[in-house]
Amino acid sequence: MTKLALTQPTGKLGNATLRALLSHNLISPSSLILSTSSSPSDSRLASFASQGIEIRTATYDSPSSMTEAWTGCTALFLVSSPRIDLDFHDAPSGSGREKHHIAAIRAAADAGVKHIYYTSLAFGSNSKSGVMVAHNRTEDFLAEFTRPGQPGEGMTYTVIREGLYNESWPLYLGQYELGEAGKGADERSVVPIGGDSKISWTGIEDLGLANALILADEPEKWAGKTLYLSTGREYARTMAEVAKIVGGVRGREVGVKVVEQEEYERYCMQERGQDEAFAKWWSKTYVALRDNECDIEDGTLEELLAKKGRKPKRLEETVEEMLRA
Repeated sequence: MTKLALTQPTGKLGNATLRALLSHNLISPSSLILSTSSSPSDSRLASFASQGIEIRTATYDSPSSMTEAWTGCTALFLVSSPRIDLDFHDAPSGSGREKHHIAAIRAAADAGVKHIYYTSLAFGSNSKSGVMVAHNRTEDFLAEFTRPGQPGEGMTYTVIREGLYNESWPLYLGQYELGEAGKGADERSVVPIGGDSKISWTGIEDLGLANALILADEPEKWAGKTLYLSTGREYARTMAEVAKIVGGVRGREVGVKVVEQEEYERYCMQERGQDEAFAKWWSKTYVALRDNECDIEDGTLEELLAKKGRKPKRLEETVEEMLRA
C-alpha cells in the first residue's frame, strides 16, 4: 500500500497541504504519516491523530530519526527547513539550510522512499536572492543524487517551486507592521525597498490544495519535473501596487522608494533595528526582484485549482483581511 510521509504538518504550507488532502478526500488518513519535530501529543496534531493518522517524530538534526520515521513510506513531501539563520553570512555550499535537506534526502533513500516532492520557492534558477540559495543547492543535489550510479539511483523526485505567499506581503513591503492605529500600526507614508517588479503572489490555501492534488496523483506524472505553483500575470502585483492597495485600505497614501542595496541595508539596521546578518541576507531578495525573478508564467496552479472549481485568491483580498483583522 502506498504511504505518504508529510513533514512540518503544523507549519503554514505543510498544514494547508494536509488539510486539503483530508477535506477533499484525496488520500486516506490510513495512508498518511505525519513527520514532526514536535511531540506526537502536540495539541495541534490531535485532530489528525483522531482521524487515525499515524504521527512519528523526526528532526533534521537526526538522520536516524528521519530514516526511522519514513521507513515503510513510498513517498515524501519534504517541506524546506525554516532555519533561515543557517543561510546567513553567505553560508558556503553544504552549510546553509540545504544541509538539512540533503540529510533528509539521504535518510529518505535509506528508508526506502521511492519519490520525493521537494518544496522549493518561486524564484529563478541560480537566483540572486539569499532566500533561494539553499533551494537551488538542494535542487542540484537531488538531480545529482538520483543519477545512475549514485546512491539515490532509482529514486524519483518533483521540485515544486511554491509561489510567494499572499500572506507574506508585509515582509516584502519593508517589514511593514500590521496593527491598529496608535497600537503598533506602521505609519510610514513612504517605505524604502531595495528593488521592485511584478510578483506572482499566491495564497497559502491555494498552494495547499494544488500540492494536495499533485500528491494524490501517481508520482510518475510529476517525476523529474520542476514546476511553479504561482498565479499568472492577471494576479501579479509590484510592491508599488501593493503599497497602493495598503493605502486604500488604510485610507491614506502609502508608497515605496526604491533605493540601492547598501542604502536599504543601512536603513534596515539603523532605522528598523534589524540584525546585520538578516538585513544583508534579506536585501538580496530585492536584487532578484530587479531581475524579475518572481514574475512567473506557469499555468499549473490555475489548472489544478480549476479541477476543484476554484480560482486563485487575489492579493487585494488578503491585504484587506490582514489589515482589518
